[in-house]
Amino acid sequence: MLGNGLEVSSIGYGAMGMSQGYGPGPDRQANIELLRAAVDRGVTFFDTAEVYGPFVNEELVGEALAPLRDRVVIATKFGFAIDEAGRQSGVDSRPEHIRVVVEASLRRLRTDRIDLLYQHRVDPNVPIEDVAGAVGELITAGKVGHFGLSEAAAATVRRAHAVQPVTALQYEYSLWFRRPEGEILPLAEELGIGFVPFSPLGRGFLTGAITRDTAFADDDMRATLPRFEAEARQANEAVVDLLRRKADDKGATPAQIALAWLHAQQPWIVPIPGTRRLSRLEENIGADQIELTADDLREIDEAAAAIDIRGARYTENAERLTNR
Repeated sequence: MLGNGLEVSSIGYGAMGMSQGYGPGPDRQANIELLRAAVDRGVTFFDTAEVYGPFVNEELVGEALAPLRDRVVIATKFGFAIDEAGRQSGVDSRPEHIRVVVEASLRRLRTDRIDLLYQHRVDPNVPIEDVAGAVGELITAGKVGHFGLSEAAAATVRRAHAVQPVTALQYEYSLWFRRPEGEILPLAEELGIGFVPFSPLGRGFLTGAITRDTAFADDDMRATLPRFEAEARQANEAVVDLLRRKADDKGATPAQIALAWLHAQQPWIVPIPGTRRLSRLEENIGADQIELTADDLREIDEAAAAIDIRGARYTENAERLTNR
């Protein structure tokens, strides 16, 4: 359950990787079949954005889920300036732009409503009150169900929520990136807002499938991220070793422990791992069956506190778009 009574499955599905970020993947039909397989296995919460591709990810999600529309909650995002050719040039959350983006997203998603609409990144040139007001008008019009924010600062969230109640906050959060614990998670609890961690498996690193020797394709975003440089990966393997030890105790996998740890933090936390493989989808869903006791959580936290995570999660330019 997220904020404002929005009911979703305890594990969602982040669709971005089907269209960008991780190099070549399965063909379109295979992706459609995987999205539908997720619904068949109880996943009801799907996350996309206009900028993924751009545009093609919304089209993919729309085609896959149109026959199942009444069984799913679809989240998408606005906030970037993107021309018709897909070229991105900064952020844009002007109310008139939001309205145009929503109409285009509705067409691509083959639906008459967006269940959860996030501002993808805060636009410093547009007061957040204006953004919240514009989304509120779309909610009143029935085109949007709920309002969300992604990677916004706590003060920004509070200002937005005063104008239009925020249902969900989306941030990167996992055992190897815990910044939201400082201000955002306490704020979410205070205001009754749900929390949606993206990259809950550390862009694949916390599954144990990536080592210091892994070679990334040129079009794999991890090839450009400081945290995935070879020396950083070698140091950060300590986190995977921690997850693997607990997984062995529980008869689980490192990925399942990483997701179960997130679930154990708060009942209103709904991670959205992405995958392009059915076996990984079923593994992620299986995290629901893993119970971590208070002793388990204490052991994990004590061991994690002794690990010095190496490397920034983003490049400097990308990080500038967050926490504002």
